[in-house]
Amino acid sequence: MATMSKQQREEFLADTHVGVLSVTGEPGHPPTSVPTFYAYEPGGELTMFTGTQRRAPKRIEQIKQAGVVSFVVQREEMPPAYVTVEAELVEVTKPTHEQMLTIARRYMPEEHAQGYVQTELGDPENLVTLLTFRPTRWLTSDTSR
Repeated sequence: MATMSKQQREEFLADTHVGVLSVTGEPGHPPTSVPTFYAYEPGGELTMFTGTQRRAPKRIEQIKQAGVVSFVVQREEMPPAYVTVEAELVEVTKPTHEQMLTIARRYMPEEHAQGYVQTELGDPENLVTLLTFRPTRWLTSDTSR
């Protein structure tokens, strides 16, 4: 197994994968891990949203309290590869239409992405939250190398 160069790991993370976000659990409980859609551009920050469908996930408060998370993406087909990022929380805000659409477009056809974002942001009772993280440490492996 070989580790990836800076450029390789950033390009891998920028590809479309479903990521898994992990944050410290409540005292006496294991970490919370959840699959999530995200956006990343090489050299930039990692963004994702949560709290869709009027759900207020506990993980938002856990993330705020911890201030750091682990995030992993992997290649689903053979040969396996992964990038794990340890990241610090930069900002917690309500997403703009464009921020949320940028993420949704990575995973849905344009028509579905537009409708999804409009529905989620158009509901005044919705709790959609945008989380922004700065990668601080990278762990990588690519078995094809």
